[in-house]
Amino acid sequence: MNFYFYAYPGGVLAAPRPLEGEPLEPGLAASLERLDGASLPENVSVTVLLDLDPMWGRGSFRPAHPGQLLAGNGLAALDGSRLPSGEEIPETIAAAIREGRCRAVSRARPGWEKRLAAPAAGKRKRVHIMALGDVGSTILIGLKVLGAGLVDTIGIWDIDPRVCRRWETEMGQVSLIGHYDTFPKVETVRKEDLFRCDVFLFSASMGVPPVGSGVRDVRMAQYERNARLVAEYARMARAAGFQGLWAQVSDPVDPLARMAYVASNRDETGAWDGKGLWPEQVQGYGLGVMNARAVYYARQEPRFASFLTEGRSFGPHGQELVVANSVEHYDDALSRELTERTVTANLAMRELGFKPYVAPALSSAALSILQTIAGDWHCGSVFLDGIYMGVRNRYTSLGVETELLPRIPEDLFGRIEEAAGALKNIPLPD
Repeated sequence: MNFYFYAYPGGVLAAPRPLEGEPLEPGLAASLERLDGASLPENVSVTVLLDLDPMWGRGSFRPAHPGQLLAGNGLAALDGSRLPSGEEIPETIAAAIREGRCRAVSRARPGWEKRLAAPAAGKRKRVHIMALGDVGSTILIGLKVLGAGLVDTIGIWDIDPRVCRRWETEMGQVSLIGHYDTFPKVETVRKEDLFRCDVFLFSASMGVPPVGSGVRDVRMAQYERNARLVAEYARMARAAGFQGLWAQVSDPVDPLARMAYVASNRDETGAWDGKGLWPEQVQGYGLGVMNARAVYYARQEPRFASFLTEGRSFGPHGQELVVANSVEHYDDALSRELTERTVTANLAMRELGFKPYVAPALSSAALSILQTIAGDWHCGSVFLDGIYMGVRNRYTSLGVETELLPRIPEDLFGRIEEAAGALKNIPLPD
């Protein structure tokens, strides 16, 4: 496969067709210098430009295998045994992938040149939380007491200003003796400033079924009303030119993450124009608690114990969750039983008479968002196959990287495909 190589101030660009004559951002066009692809400068980042589907394709990502550059947008990106070999990828690019110096960017999307700028290293983040109900306030507490060194300031906003005053006051009175600047500062922000941050955390929800209502799928029961709310704020993010991370927490997490991405990329007439959030700017934070619930049951019952060292969780924060007891010694029946226990854990809490929000707020949101900021592996939903699919992933200076397993057993991969199919069948509200 032939590539053309160019030096630019941030590293090297590699494109399957020449960039000369392309409609590039003027500053980038003026900086390009053609290179010999066989002898690139050592230890520089290499950005591979791909022509992926401008609506349903990945926007940018850090590849872990040359085959991921050829695999398109599908779930094969998770499984090394299902990827193309990548033998036709030049060795200079393959070496950059092996050494963690490569990213891929789709130039089919408007403004792709902005993806070439790496985030500032070591910068503590500003996090904004929208809505301070049970979930939002618990997330706030988690970020306050655990965010030292990662979070600079936490901005809060709620439709009820008294709630903001309450939590700004409460959090202002949390400190360590003699170390008064250890924890992030908490301050109320205006609605129009919600997107002046690095991480925007959407935890608002409308119409949560009350305890004792008998609703089995509590998450999906909230979908239509919450989707309209997400779309409203996604349009605000578009108007603000938001360049940070939209962290979707309220349910149903994965379809609402997709709604945020799609709604932000529609113009005033509702037509797609691709000028909103890039898909990797949105992540769904629901899988963390599902993984933690599987851990809880694996610690209770020895027959599930393999999950603690070999297990994985995939898919949505909901009925289509996929829990695998092991990716090395997969047992389908055992995994399905553990999945069922995990999926219904929230109902068990409701039967006790309590809303199950503490573990989700901490495991899915506060802890996972801090892992995201730190660049650590965590559970969350990223854009794959046109939907937001829960997998292990991490954010790096070269983009989001999904965990690449050497081989996913056929039965397990079939379950992942079924979960993806179910998510695709959830319609986007008008």
